[in-house]
Amino acid sequence: MPISPIDGPSQAAAAFTPPTLETQPASDGGFGASLTGAIDDLQQLKATSNELSVAAVTGDLSDIHAASIASARAAVTLELVAAVRNKGVAAFNEIMRMQA
Repeated sequence: MPISPIDGPSQAAAAFTPPTLETQPASDGGFGASLTGAIDDLQQLKATSNELSVAAVTGDLSDIHAASIASARAAVTLELVAAVRNKGVAAFNEIMRMQA
């Protein structure tokens, strides 16, 4: 009795495309410009989250999921920016320690 292979998971895996970050190149190509852009994006996400939160509290928001998603995106972006800042400060301190 022949056993046929299962083809379902490989086809599903082939159809899956991992999410990609939509990055915009910095105008001068520098790391500082990238950080400035990330902070600007964070401020925009925070403002959007605040607007949707106020709309949810006042009852003007029809889709509560939009407020939850905006709040989560702002929180995750804030954690990322804080982590990059902490790594930069740690690298600076390590360089200063090596020079002493």
